[in-house]
Amino acid sequence: MAKAKKSPDRATKTQKPPADPPSSSVPDPAELAVLADVADLAFFQVDENRDIVSVSPALERLTGFKAEEVLGRSCLTMIRCKECLQGCGVFQDKEVKDVPLTLYRADGSTLDVLKSGRAFVEGNRVKGAVETVQPVGEARPAASGPPRELDTLLGALGRYFIIADGNMRVVGFSGALPEWLGIEPDALYAKPVSELLGLELFGEESEFRRAVLDGERREGWRATVHGPEGTTHTVSISVGPISESSHCGASGARLSMMLRVEEEPEEQNQNSFQGILARSSSMRRIFRLIDLLRDNDSTVLVTGESGTGKELVARAVHDTSHRKAGPFVAVNCAALPSELMESDLFGHVRGAFTGAVRDKPGRFEIADGGTLFLDEIGDLALPLQAKLLRALQEHEFERVGDTKTRKVDVRVIAATGVDLGQAVSKREFREDLYYRLRVVPIEVPPLRERREDLDLLIRHLLDQIGKARGRALRLAPGAMRALLAYRWPGNVRELENALEYATTVCEGQTIHVGDLPVELGPGNGEELVSTENAVHPPSEPSDEAQGRRMPTPRPEDPPPPATRGLEFSPSEAEEMARIRKALERTRYRRGEAADLLGMSRSTLWRKMKEYRM
Repeated sequence: MAKAKKSPDRATKTQKPPADPPSSSVPDPAELAVLADVADLAFFQVDENRDIVSVSPALERLTGFKAEEVLGRSCLTMIRCKECLQGCGVFQDKEVKDVPLTLYRADGSTLDVLKSGRAFVEGNRVKGAVETVQPVGEARPAASGPPRELDTLLGALGRYFIIADGNMRVVGFSGALPEWLGIEPDALYAKPVSELLGLELFGEESEFRRAVLDGERREGWRATVHGPEGTTHTVSISVGPISESSHCGASGARLSMMLRVEEEPEEQNQNSFQGILARSSSMRRIFRLIDLLRDNDSTVLVTGESGTGKELVARAVHDTSHRKAGPFVAVNCAALPSELMESDLFGHVRGAFTGAVRDKPGRFEIADGGTLFLDEIGDLALPLQAKLLRALQEHEFERVGDTKTRKVDVRVIAATGVDLGQAVSKREFREDLYYRLRVVPIEVPPLRERREDLDLLIRHLLDQIGKARGRALRLAPGAMRALLAYRWPGNVRELENALEYATTVCEGQTIHVGDLPVELGPGNGEELVSTENAVHPPSEPSDEAQGRRMPTPRPEDPPPPATRGLEFSPSEAEEMARIRKALERTRYRRGEAADLLGMSRSTLWRKMKEYRM
């Protein structure tokens, strides 16, 4: 890690930055604390006796153990795994990288992780070590070569840090940062942060800049960083204040900034088909069927519950066919009354009805040479069904008020969430049209029947929502378990809405159970692993042998708010309106809104959650 130094005076020549410490030097725990304050990296430091001297907040959240419960005690009290009981690989091999382990958390649950670390050696004696823990499956860039010191461990995981003064100029940085940026170390000192990370967040008029200079923490905000040879990187930035007691060594140090490089997980590419993410066998069968329809113009009927992604399937059929260069025209058959729907589908001529002041082509003509997607086909009125049947069979029709027959070359894909077979038996849908539409049926399964896709969808949707809002958010293990356990009656649409809500109310970078909608509380999901509570950590050396007391387990997340209905009394509705108005006036700065409303910030926060705002 490069040491920070004083900002150079404009009239004096910039001094050469001090050299990096030798590879065997042991990092100062106080210096690590500056990093741990904003780094979303699970790491810990031990001394020569393998007693813990430093723990990052991310590792506390990951294991469920508090730092005060484990500091000064054996690393086995926090990193509890069978492999560690057999011997410490870091102390034995001096360097380890991506060693698979199964940890036992404070609550007794298990977690598969990859551990990397480096021992610090003086002569032939190990003086301590720094180790990182990465959950298996979490997106991370590949590291080249074994990690060397904490700075290299951070760089290998795509993390770098900057220390800035009150004028938002660089006064310190991680040793690997200059090479990554393609900038000489001398040129980095005193450089405005806005030149490195952009004006949007760090310009003089930026709300973000004002907030962090006022001592507020900001976690998981996205920015684009320019590297050597015209390369660009998307990074997640977390910023926190540096206290006077941190001893970070930089003159005028005010802020510590952690940069985490973001890369698209390879798993998404491997499990993506025309923009649809899935790994389940039921969805894979649909992908294979769509692939078989490449050179086929047969009519397709897509069925499935609301929110399952029927239009995405229809678009995939179009985009993989020989018609992909043509238009894809979508129509919701339930959106208009039958009188207007006929004109919308087939067009009209001037004077056909009151208000028809000019000729207008219908959706069939607009979709000529491409695909017409008829969503909610079950809601189409019976008189229109006869005209649609003729258009499907003969590829011809007349505009409303016209006698001229028009021919089109259109492939029709229909979709519905109702049982058309039952509608036929009730004489609510034409039987001949039903079989004409159902040449190739595709049934999209509900989300509860393809739970193996949930994790993939959750991470993808959270990433997309975060990008739209300029943030990089992650889920606490407890929040992920709640999302995986819920039945999702509204399917993917409900999942997306739930994550939208969570990103709105989440104040930090990590979404916890309390940030999720109330319907995801206890009793609304189903247990996926009924034996989880039966899992216990392996036996450890006895308390008498270690002379220590084992830490008390703690819950990982606060309990979610109590479930309540969506009906509010007049007084509650009035209070909601006042809160919303105050939030809009203050641009959703909750501290200012609370002052405006004459209540504490915690009270405002509680009411926002209660009213699902």
